[in-house]
Amino acid sequence: MGRRIAKEIKKEIITKIQAGERVADLAEQYAVSTKTIYGWLRCDTGEDVVSVLQYNNLKRENEELKRLIGELTLNMHLQKN
Repeated sequence: MGRRIAKEIKKEIITKIQAGERVADLAEQYAVSTKTIYGWLRCDTGEDVVSVLQYNNLKRENEELKRLIGELTLNMHLQKN
């Protein structure tokens, strides 16, 4: 049987994923398999893991769109002057 991961570490990893960090990056950082992390997500959220990942992707896309809108707005403002 593999090593046990402290509940605090599991929670930290799940929180970071929900904040938008990549599962693969965290798996490498904490030396935990991605399969294990996906299992935690499934148990922790009570949802399909895909929906958590889709949420994170939508969150990133939303931030990128906000940034682009800001750039376009600034460019339009500068062109008027």
